[in-house]
Amino acid sequence: MPVRIEVSSQDLMASRFAISPLIETMHAQWLLAGRVGAGPHARWVERWRGTYARLAARHPALRAAAAVSGNIGAANVDFIAPPPTAVDVAFADEVATVRATPVARAHAEIERVLAQRPPVTGWERGLLLGPEVVELFAAAYEALWTDILVHDWARLHAILQRDVAYRAGRLAAYGWAAALDDLSPRVRWRRSGPTGGHIEVRMLSGREERHRLGGRGLLFLPSAFMTTIATYLDEPWPYALLYPARGLGAAPPRPDADLSLLIGRSRARILAELAEPATTTQLAALLGQSPGTTGEHIAALRRTGLIAGARVGRGVLYTRTPLGDALISG
Repeated sequence: MPVRIEVSSQDLMASRFAISPLIETMHAQWLLAGRVGAGPHARWVERWRGTYARLAARHPALRAAAAVSGNIGAANVDFIAPPPTAVDVAFADEVATVRATPVARAHAEIERVLAQRPPVTGWERGLLLGPEVVELFAAAYEALWTDILVHDWARLHAILQRDVAYRAGRLAAYGWAAALDDLSPRVRWRRSGPTGGHIEVRMLSGREERHRLGGRGLLFLPSAFMTTIATYLDEPWPYALLYPARGLGAAPPRPDADLSLLIGRSRARILAELAEPATTTQLAALLGQSPGTTGEHIAALRRTGLIAGARVGRGVLYTRTPLGDALISG
């Protein structure tokens, strides 16, 4: 059923993008627990399946989470996934926000969700409505982050950052239609008048809904683990759209073998990756190198006129030059 989100010109200026390591940890748990298909992460799930099984045995909150979170088109609790307050919020800050949740509020959210879900087992209900439920969830996701997610976060974070840079640039320069165009076949921009319109999201289940941003803007949350679109359209969350980040389903670009022989495999790979702009840190994460090593390759590519850098905020964003485009395309 379609969800319509009415927007105005004020909403365009107020919209923002964010990356949430805690929410990504929760999304990863859905894959590791087998609740959703692994998709492009099949090898990653297989790699960490044993570690996750041991974590789930030590932290029963991971097993009980299915009753109250990640239920597409159904009710879910909010306290275990606080909305991110910045583009790059730290995991430690987010889990601290979870731990600050009053137990009474957590119980109220859980009871609301359980009333709309199939009955749970006795041990699940005891955990979910017990006095330690907030700490149990915080500790479970903290362990999942520390034992699994943190090992791949640099690479995943680089992918998410590149998505934010791409989509935020399109939103600022060209408006809603450009930002939403390739987000998902289920998301469309419908213009009505010179400045207004609505975002239409076709959900897989649920009822038809209409919402209005009212000048608050929309929070965009790219995800490395989600394979479908989701919306947060209830208080206390800001209205948000969660979507799969670009490039996750594609293998890393493979430069031509002759080009690798000519300039070296790492430099050829950097040139291939720069089909989209990226920073030294992002490229290092994508290539699995140290920033220092990647920086040396970048310097060589700049000296030969194959790439160029432009300062954006505190960092430098690199792109291919026309000469670099010609070389990579053969």
